[in-house]
Amino acid sequence: TMAKGHVLVLPMPCQGHVIPLMELSHRLADEGFEVTFVNTEVDHALVVAALPPGGAAELRQRGIHLTAIPDGLAEDEDRKDLNKLIDAYSRHMPGHFERLIGEIEAGGGRPKVRWLVGDVNMGWSFAVARRLGIRVVSFSPASTACIAFMRKIPKLIEDGVLNEK
Repeated sequence: TMAKGHVLVLPMPCQGHVIPLMELSHRLADEGFEVTFVNTEVDHALVVAALPPGGAAELRQRGIHLTAIPDGLAEDEDRKDLNKLIDAYSRHMPGHFERLIGEIEAGGGRPKVRWLVGDVNMGWSFAVARRLGIRVVSFSPASTACIAFMRKIPKLIEDGVLNEK
């Protein structure tokens, strides 16, 4: 059977973001979509190491392809320093991401990439996808309560409930 379409899935490179997007990828595959799950190289290695033997091949049979691009940090740099990580990936990942899409398209044998399900924290990817004619869905792994709270931060500062720091 032909896949319904090809979806790129891009989590923020943090464990609490990778897992919910992988769960979503399984649901998309269940519905007949082909998924390319794009991790940073560091997270990709962790995901692959956590799979049972033959796990990556099993995922491919289900329609989920695991792939990776660099995050822009050197191997020994601290990825727990969120500011450093976000700064690096925002600058370095767009070019790698665009090249990856080009390689997928040039490779043949797989449906054209039609959608990006991008982590809300990976906003740079939306511009890349739009430029390539790929439709975008923003995904937030955080709870609705967390999103509502974050949206209210400016008001909480204004009301003196929080200080700006």
